Amino acid sequence: MAVAIDTRAALSPAARLEVLCDPGSLHPVAAPTPVVDGPPAVAVLGARGRVRGRAVACYAQDSSLAGGSVGTAEAETVVRVLRIARDEGIPIVAFLESGGARLQEGAASLSGFARIFSENVALSGVVPQISVVTGVAAGGACYSPALTDFVVMTEKASMFLTGPRVVQEALGEESTAASLGGAAVHERNGVCHFVAPDDRAAIEFVQELLAYLPQCAHAAPPMAEALPPPASDPGAAVPAEKRRSYDIRDVARALVDGGRLFEVSARWSRNIVTAFARIDGRSVGIVANQPRHLGGVIDVDASQKGARFVQTCDTFGLPLVVLVDTPGFMPGSRQEAAGIIRHGAQLLRAFAAATVPRVTVVLRKAYGGAYITMNSKDLGADLALAWPDAEIGVMGARAAVGIIHRRELAVARDGERAAATFADAYAMRHLSARTAHQLGVIDEVVTPEQTRERLAAALSRTAAGASRTPSTASDG
Repeated sequence: MAVAIDTRAALSPAARLEVLCDPGSLHPVAAPTPVVDGPPAVAVLGARGRVRGRAVACYAQDSSLAGGSVGTAEAETVVRVLRIARDEGIPIVAFLESGGARLQEGAASLSGFARIFSENVALSGVVPQISVVTGVAAGGACYSPALTDFVVMTEKASMFLTGPRVVQEALGEESTAASLGGAAVHERNGVCHFVAPDDRAAIEFVQELLAYLPQCAHAAPPMAEALPPPASDPGAAVPAEKRRSYDIRDVARALVDGGRLFEVSARWSRNIVTAFARIDGRSVGIVANQPRHLGGVIDVDASQKGARFVQTCDTFGLPLVVLVDTPGFMPGSRQEAAGIIRHGAQLLRAFAAATVPRVTVVLRKAYGGAYITMNSKDLGADLALAWPDAEIGVMGARAAVGIIHRRELAVARDGERAAATFADAYAMRHLSARTAHQLGVIDEVVTPEQTRERLAAALSRTAAGASRTPSTASDG
């Protein structure tokens, strides 16, 4: 199936499969004979191959044939490839570029799409499913990627259920493919996990992503050579002034092998960071509050993003490392109307239900329900650590004394000074990491420099003793 690849041009469907897979490893999956009145060839290529030595199943839609539309022959090819992935327990990678159901085949084409969706659902939580959208994916062609674990889009790609022309006719709303469903839209709403400048960059994303994931849910994630982090003190990234923001990714990079974070959904809900990384060669999932955006508060989108990532890591056996620095859940009528209670509970449930090893580090503050939700010890964390200056409690000291000492403050000659005195005393007695340790709320107070060593030891110990039953469903 070797093809000549022009490095200066956009890749053809066959070339996408060739570039994805190791040289000489690609073997086509035979397509069925097209219907008599159909196009001269089937608008999808299916194959088996290897990516960095590991078996995969893959297919690529061909928009040069009937716009890549899906008829019965195309559906049969895709279903065959998906069943190979399920039967052999190997990841599936799909390159998608389709105008949707083939109009000439009517209801038969819709039935074909339904068969594809059914196979996607059957594969959910069984093997990693990765979709790469390389052009326009319209109508039914959007649902298949939405049912998979990860979606990569190239910058020129777009996805929408109804195209600009239909939107104009139905609603009188003018739009373009990019404004309606381009990569810039979907990387901010959570539909798309990664955006790449072109096909080759998208394939590199897929290859690296696969390197963190197991072949299937019942296999162990791959190990890699352990590398030291680029810095020995993750605390150097955290300002001494508690109200100053910082980038939590700088802390994470100082904890993981080679400082390499493979961030997932980087542009969606930036107040929480989700990423793959390695610690002592072991693949892990990182979930971290991001003080740089909204102070690290947890809102509806952060809850959804975090819950989905935790469930995916649990499905594929990746231990979770949780870095906590959050003032709580986002208050306000808009968040309540948007269902913050329901969505926050989803994040809490995802952590509580996870069967993979999970460790938590409180860096600076963890207040109220957000402390519990972010993988607290009593929610089931295998190890809960805190840095010496961390604060853990129902709420911040100033807010707490405003309630507890409101009468004294109301008559105080110098209210600000009195509030500061009360706050210092309250923080020392109720919020300090030492107090949390004495209460058994956390397992150990560690310095920033000790953190990586403790994480590595805990992950090694829990992995060695784990008897995990993988989840049977994945919220991708």
